[in-house]
Amino acid sequence: MMKIAVDAMGGDHAPQEIIKGVEAARDQYPDIEFLLFGDEQQVTAEIKNHERLQLIPTTEMIEMGEEPVRAIRKKKDSSIVRAATAVKEHQADAFFSAGNTGAVLAAGLLIVGRIKGIDRPGLTSVLPVPNPELAQSNFVYLDTGANAESKTKNLFEYAYLGKFYAQQVLGVKEPRIGLLNNGEEEDKGDRLHKEVWQQLNDATDLNFIGNIESGALLSGKADVIVTDGWTGNAALKATEGTAKTVLKLIKHGILHGGLRAKLGYLLLKPVFNQIANVMGTSTYGGAVLLGLKAPVVKTHGASKADAVANTISQIKTMIDTNVIQQTVDYFGHQELVDNPTEND
Repeated sequence: MMKIAVDAMGGDHAPQEIIKGVEAARDQYPDIEFLLFGDEQQVTAEIKNHERLQLIPTTEMIEMGEEPVRAIRKKKDSSIVRAATAVKEHQADAFFSAGNTGAVLAAGLLIVGRIKGIDRPGLTSVLPVPNPELAQSNFVYLDTGANAESKTKNLFEYAYLGKFYAQQVLGVKEPRIGLLNNGEEEDKGDRLHKEVWQQLNDATDLNFIGNIESGALLSGKADVIVTDGWTGNAALKATEGTAKTVLKLIKHGILHGGLRAKLGYLLLKPVFNQIANVMGTSTYGGAVLLGLKAPVVKTHGASKADAVANTISQIKTMIDTNVIQQTVDYFGHQELVDNPTEND
């Protein structure tokens, strides 16, 4: 029986939507138990069925605007710290939160801990490929914001983290690895990107396909796209902002386009619903901090119950496929190769 530690107080709609999503996942997966960390009175009021739910009361909460590391060190009885500690102490197999992103990342690093051999974990998202003609409907994208400054070896490690995740969680046998850059040519980019390109190209166990421009981010050219945290976060938010702007323009056109526009919308409503499902953030689960000793997954602060349930499904797949152990084994072996003992 796997156990997932849940920050029941994190997110814009906590604890109501968090508990609703947890209960939906609980009903779907009979092999999961949940440890719910949060205010006893508030959380208890939202629980409809206590089966396989254990409430661990906490007295503190880390707010969205708090400085992450300071909050983690100061608020020891917060739902984030207690949930992460449960994973560290092997009382739970994974940690889930919709709360303060920085605090979740800090808790993952400082409490759960990174895998030996990995310099910096990367925040990893699964994004859609809105092209029905392609067999692969989504791809792995990292780092999306855990590290504002990165070194060559960080991005090189991300390629392997993304590869293992695509293989185990998305089921891609030989993931195509791309490097986000400002041009497709191999000599594009600054010194960092040129060095990363060379290392990825030289790696015999990576299916590296070269540079990917930001305009082709959702094109389906790669199964894994590697980038530094600053660029990755900026490109992701620009893509999300563009999508929202287009939807606003369409909505404005329908509302002010007269009777023909409204009739057209009614006829195309199933199509719009299908697009919303493909592009919706709730469909693909949360962002995973890959490179830690256990699954640490952060979903959007505005997540509703369906996003929570989908994220738990994502965590279950990670645990079932043992993707973390595969990462531990690979990087542990690399440590031995790079730092042989005298007896070797």
